[in-house]
Amino acid sequence: MEKKVDIIKDVDGKSIVVINDLRFKGRRSVDWNVVEDCLKRYIDECVEIMETSDFVYIGTDFPDEFAHSKDTKALRGANMYAKANSVSVVKEMIEIATNKAFAENYAFKHNADAKFGWYRYDTRFAIPVYNDKMELQRYNVFKARILVRHAQDGKLYLYDILRTKKETSKPLEQ
Repeated sequence: MEKKVDIIKDVDGKSIVVINDLRFKGRRSVDWNVVEDCLKRYIDECVEIMETSDFVYIGTDFPDEFAHSKDTKALRGANMYAKANSVSVVKEMIEIATNKAFAENYAFKHNADAKFGWYRYDTRFAIPVYNDKMELQRYNVFKARILVRHAQDGKLYLYDILRTKKETSKPLEQ
């Protein structure tokens, strides 16, 4: 089955992953256990970030953290809906990540799994907006932060995708 995903550039030359097929519809609630199950297919995959040439592995802790973190539980409305639908483009979101930033590990509980600290990257994606007749009107653009842990084995592992938020800029037109 072929995914319908495009990576485009906006007017400022920044990359956006465009999601063409929505897996989760409606904004009332999301079954995050289903989202977690969808993410399990990525375990053991590796993605190269184009900007930095960093290789990011997807470990077994990512699906649970993505679906059940404090950040996810705080999401509402369009932002919750967007994060749920981003499951189909996780690899592409990593690929276009920018603005690498390092942070020391200060949490005792992560001493083993993030021994060498954390990296954060910015990423963007767009989801379609349909009218009442199910005709495509536009795309809403969302930004998010990719959280990557630098493990004891020296590898970078995707830990979570945080701060999913709709951009206030003009949405992409059809």
